[in-house]
Amino acid sequence: MIHSSAIIDPSANLHPSVTVGPWSIIGPDVVIGESSTIASHCVIKGPTTIGKRCKVYQFSTIGEATPDLKYQNEPTTLTIGDDNIFREGITIHRGTVQDRGDTWIGNHNLLMAYVHVGHDCIIGDHCILVNNVALAGHVQMDDWAIIGGYTGVHQHCRLGAHSYVGTMSKISQDVPAYVLADGRPAAPKMINVEGLRRRDFSPQEIKALQKAYKLLYRNELNLTDALAEMKLLAIDYPCITVLVESIQNSTRGIIRR
Repeated sequence: MIHSSAIIDPSANLHPSVTVGPWSIIGPDVVIGESSTIASHCVIKGPTTIGKRCKVYQFSTIGEATPDLKYQNEPTTLTIGDDNIFREGITIHRGTVQDRGDTWIGNHNLLMAYVHVGHDCIIGDHCILVNNVALAGHVQMDDWAIIGGYTGVHQHCRLGAHSYVGTMSKISQDVPAYVLADGRPAAPKMINVEGLRRRDFSPQEIKALQKAYKLLYRNELNLTDALAEMKLLAIDYPCITVLVESIQNSTRGIIRR
């Protein structure tokens, strides 16, 4: 299961079912779970934990120290869950002591070719990052968020659950949950209707979210009044609570028209 040309540090802990391809290097303090596959020419450094059934494609670097100039070789970590796919040439950095000290990736995510995930990022479950997406440090992606190719995301930005960002966008503020955004800088366009249909949101829930979107972006209400109206809608449609909380928890402010 481990190619003879692969270099595995004695302190690395690989489940017996793990496959490692030729010319890959697994460093100290790396843990890799059951049935995960590491292709050829990969570098994985620790402290890093990779869960079960993950696939790492060739020329990827996972668990490297951040280039952040504040980083002084403190012991920080990278934690990756189960059933993730990391395509060719992706880079993922460990955390810093100025934040959580850990970069964290959940389960069932797809990171396509040449994606970069900076230090202290948090990626939830079922997220998709298309080719050449770059997340700066401290970025958070909530469950089911999707980012189109060649998009850059500024430090400390958050992409809410079920949000969608179009190709070649520039994200410098938070994208609320369910919102489809696009542009440089990214601006809100509509509710991510197609994504919600694919995830079995009911027509009534989608219609309610569209109404909440209009309250936020099209009815010329100030943010306080819009949130108050959305909270009333959330009494009958709890999914709107996720949208409300993504706005209330924003630290950089949400994208505007």
